Amino acid sequence: MKRISLEELLKSHVRDSYEQQYHFVRKLLEQEKIKPVKASGTNGKRPALYRSYWVMEEKKDYSALEEELKYRIHPMISVDYYLSHLENYEKDREFVLLLDNYLRSNQDMLSYRESVNERSFEIWNREKFLAKEQGKRILKCCGLEIGELNVYGTAEPLSYYSHTRETPQKLLILENKDTFYSMRRSLLEGRDRIFGEEIGTLIYGAGKRILKSFEDFDFCVEPYMAEDGNRIYYFGDLDYEGIGIYEKLAKAFCTRWEIVPFVQAYEKMLEKAGQAEDLPETKEKQNRNISGDFFSYFAGGQVKKMKEILEKERYIPQEILNISDF
Repeated sequence: MKRISLEELLKSHVRDSYEQQYHFVRKLLEQEKIKPVKASGTNGKRPALYRSYWVMEEKKDYSALEEELKYRIHPMISVDYYLSHLENYEKDREFVLLLDNYLRSNQDMLSYRESVNERSFEIWNREKFLAKEQGKRILKCCGLEIGELNVYGTAEPLSYYSHTRETPQKLLILENKDTFYSMRRSLLEGRDRIFGEEIGTLIYGAGKRILKSFEDFDFCVEPYMAEDGNRIYYFGDLDYEGIGIYEKLAKAFCTRWEIVPFVQAYEKMLEKAGQAEDLPETKEKQNRNISGDFFSYFAGGQVKKMKEILEKERYIPQEILNISDF
C-alpha cells in the first residue's frame, strides 16, 4: 500500500466543487481502492474527508489459474497448496507445468532409477534444479517427495590405491592426502606391510568428505573391495575433528561394516609426539562433540595421554608420520 495525501488524491479534480470532490473520494472508498488513514485527522469541512489515504492494490483475477489447477493438472500433483496460494502458483506455474507435462508424457521413465541431476534435466531441462535451485520447494508445494521421482544421490568418487586384489583384505581409510601418498609410495616400493599390518587397499578420505562418498562404497568400488570378509581401518589427525569423523563414519555404516581405528598408527603418533606443550594448537571452531567410542580401542595409558593433549587444546597431525615410520 502507498500513502497519499488528500491534495494528491484530488489533484485531477482541483477545479471541481467540494461536493464533487467529496463524492469522488466516497466512490473510491466504496470501490475499496483507497482506505482512510484515520490518524491523519479530517480536513475540517462538512462533510469531512480524511487528510491522508492508503492506496489499495487491486485484487488480481486468478480464476483462470484456479480452473487450471482444479481440472488440468496431473493427479499425482496435489493442488491443495497452490489453490490456497494462487499468487505463488502464478510465480511457480512454469515449473509446475513442466512437471505436469513430464508426468503425462513420460511417467514410464520413473520406473528407471536415475541420478538427481539426470532426472532434474529430464523434467525441467536444468540439471541442478532439484539439487541446488527451486526443485525441492516445487515438489513440496506439489505434495511430492523426491523419492517418488525414483532418484539417487551421487558423491565424489572415492580415490583409492589397491596393492592387491586378493580377498579377504584390509582396507585403510586415510583422512589426509599426504599420508595417503606416502603410504601408497611405501607399498609401491615393495613394502607389503604398514605398521605390521598387510594392507591391501588405501582409500583417501579427504576429511569430512568420506562421510558422503562412503555412502556409495559398495556401488562404486571394485567387487573385491566390498567382499564381506574384508576389514576396514581408519586413520586421521588426533584432534576433535579427526576423531569425530571416525566416530560418525563408524556409526553411519555399522550395519554393513565394522570400521575400527588403525591403532598401531595412532600409537606411533603418540610415541613421536613427545610433550603436549610441543604440539600445535587445536584449530579454531572445531566441533568438540565426540562420543568417546574411538578411545575404547586403546589401552588406558594411551587414552589418558590422548585426552591430555586434547584438553590442553593441542593436536597431533597425521603428517607427524612419514614413510620412514611405516
